[in-house]
Amino acid sequence: MEPTTLSPYDLTGKTAVITGSSRGIGRATAETMAALGARVAVSSRNRQACETVAEEIRANGGTAMAIGCNISAREEVEALISEVNDQWGGVDILVCNAAINPVRGPISGLDDAAFDKIMATNVRSNLWLCNLTVPDMAERGDGAVVIVSSIAGLRGRTDIGAYGISKAADFALARNLAVEWGPRNVRINCVAPGLVKTDFARALWQDPELLARRTATTPLRRIGLPEEIAPVIAFLASPAAAFITGQVVVADGGVTIA
Repeated sequence: MEPTTLSPYDLTGKTAVITGSSRGIGRATAETMAALGARVAVSSRNRQACETVAEEIRANGGTAMAIGCNISAREEVEALISEVNDQWGGVDILVCNAAINPVRGPISGLDDAAFDKIMATNVRSNLWLCNLTVPDMAERGDGAVVIVSSIAGLRGRTDIGAYGISKAADFALARNLAVEWGPRNVRINCVAPGLVKTDFARALWQDPELLARRTATTPLRRIGLPEEIAPVIAFLASPAAAFITGQVVVADGGVTIA
């Protein structure tokens, strides 16, 4: 019997949809998955920014297409999945990465409109995406979803509490979907990054005093980089994680254990 040379991390032949992938963690994930052999649908509200990422992936020998999508609009989410299905015949991997945090401050002063917007974008849209893709994965008997959450869902904060509530809800969403779809061999997991050097978290890591306080109590004494989170996401989507579902994988430099 010939020994296999296939890596357990190989994604050749898989189609991945990654929301919020024109920059930051999403972009790094698209590049990582493409390098591992996946066909990648790069998606965000800015289609031209997505096309720039897709062009770079193709220039490096990968396969990618760009699709603009505002995940808070159901019709755009449906159009995103429909286009991928039409072009590539189905979705094998879904990465729910896009999220918003339009307000900062205590939740005691949070208005209803802001709360509804955060929950709709960060939680409900992920349910839409899963409901549009997971049944087809189940029909094929294989599939993986990774929801990019945050350690804000594990800890109390005085400044981003509503965001944290939405990210904690994503943990519960993953667990419940994992229970529902596990018998059909579809896995749903979360990654919970700590502070990562992205545009989304710029207000946190560009504040020297805040950054110094944060890294002083972080075991690794630094914040993370998008390219350090992307391989964790790719791992959870790969055959290497075939026995992992309903879990929250924390990648935070040790913040939550210190």
